[in-house]
Amino acid sequence: MLPAMSREDRERFLAAPRVGLLGVSDSRGTGRAPLVVPVWYGYEPGGEVVVETGRESVKGRLLRAAGRFSLCVQDENPPYRYVSVEGPVTGTADPLDPAVREGLALRYLAPDEARAYLAATTDQLTDDVVFRMRPERWRTADFAAFAAGFAD
Repeated sequence: MLPAMSREDRERFLAAPRVGLLGVSDSRGTGRAPLVVPVWYGYEPGGEVVVETGRESVKGRLLRAAGRFSLCVQDENPPYRYVSVEGPVTGTADPLDPAVREGLALRYLAPDEARAYLAATTDQLTDDVVFRMRPERWRTADFAAFAAGFAD
C-alpha cells in the first residue's frame, strides 16, 4: 500500500504552484485514450480546482462533453510525492474573468514576467474560458516516511 498523505498535507501540496496533468475522457471516437495535457491550475485548500483553456480547444470541447476531469500533480524530487484529484465540473466562466487569468499568471511567473505574459496574450481574454472542479476522489502518495525507514 502506498504511503498516503493526510488531508491537510494533500491540500497544501495541491495548493502549491506545480504544473498539473489534466486528464479528460476523449469522446471523439472509439479506441481513443483519454486526453492528458500539462496545465496551469489554481487551488486553495477546501476549494475547487480552476483551469483555464481555449473555448474551442480540444481540451475545452472535451471538458464540456465529459463534465468531469482528473488532475495529477507531483514532486519529481526524492522522496517522490503526488496528489491526484478527480471530480465533476462544477462551473464554467465564459467569458474568462481577467482576475482569474492574472491570478494564474502570478501563481506561476514572477511579477514582471506575469505582466509581460498577460500583455502578450491579451487575446486569451476573449478566447479562453475557466472550468472549475470540486475534488471528489483523492489519491496521494508521500514516500518521505517510507524512505526514512531506509536511512541510517
